Amino acid sequence: MLKVGFVGLGAMGRPMASNILQAGYSLTVYDIGAAAVEAMKEQGAIAAAGPRQVAQNSDMVMISLPNSTIVEEVVSGKEGLLAGSHPGQVFIDLSSVTPGHTKKMAALAAAKGVGYLDAPVSGGVAGAAAGTLTIMVGGDKRVIDQCQPVLQAIGKKVYHAGPVGSGDAVKLVNNLLLGVNMAAVAEAMTLGVKAGLDPEVLLEIIGSSSGRSYALAAKLPNFVLKGNFEPGFTINLQYKDLEMAVQTAKELGIPLGMANFAQQIYETARAKGLGQKDIAAVITINEELAGIKVREKK
Repeated sequence: MLKVGFVGLGAMGRPMASNILQAGYSLTVYDIGAAAVEAMKEQGAIAAAGPRQVAQNSDMVMISLPNSTIVEEVVSGKEGLLAGSHPGQVFIDLSSVTPGHTKKMAALAAAKGVGYLDAPVSGGVAGAAAGTLTIMVGGDKRVIDQCQPVLQAIGKKVYHAGPVGSGDAVKLVNNLLLGVNMAAVAEAMTLGVKAGLDPEVLLEIIGSSSGRSYALAAKLPNFVLKGNFEPGFTINLQYKDLEMAVQTAKELGIPLGMANFAQQIYETARAKGLGQKDIAAVITINEELAGIKVREKK
């Protein structure tokens, strides 16, 4: 039986790890949160003392962590995954980090004979729980093919985006669009309601017109109109993704005017204490300035 390791049992990592267990794999887990590890033990996982032990016990290790600094420590730190690695092993980073960072980690792994894939996901906590995530994978196709059964335990669609770093690049492009689209939806809907339009009528008409988007279709009816801004996908995470897109653009020497402006909108929301709210909460800034609320009729 293939032995899988999993480091990072947060909002996304824990349901993904659960789905791997349910698919019948032996699973060794680690997280700095003891409660999350204990919950996975109750489901049948093996608890490790740290990343090094996870690697020692596994043929394949999946990583789901908040940022590149933590990923680097988990992979290459003194008690990190590489310290317990063995040739032929594969690390799969599900985190959202920059392509440049992934290439650095992949080079360190290659020096130890370890394969490395970047495989960021889209679909949120609900998709992680249902096992229906979209997974964007960068790396050697032969390694990806080897990992397909495990990836399919957590996702419905697995795309090979290109060489190492390509999965992260696709994720940055996707989330740049999401961030900009949400900010635009917030502005446009505020204008419409201020002009006297019913937001539910606006949703119906625009939803079948050229202005439609995921942000409109998912965030407007499920969050904005209900006045429910519990995540979902947080403003802090969206801000982080825009920051990574901007950083990558600087490395490539290209401007990102829309992303820079959208990032400032999310920065304003963070300054107002909305960082842990869903990205749909950016509309409250527009609402405050306009003196209206974009809500459904009770």
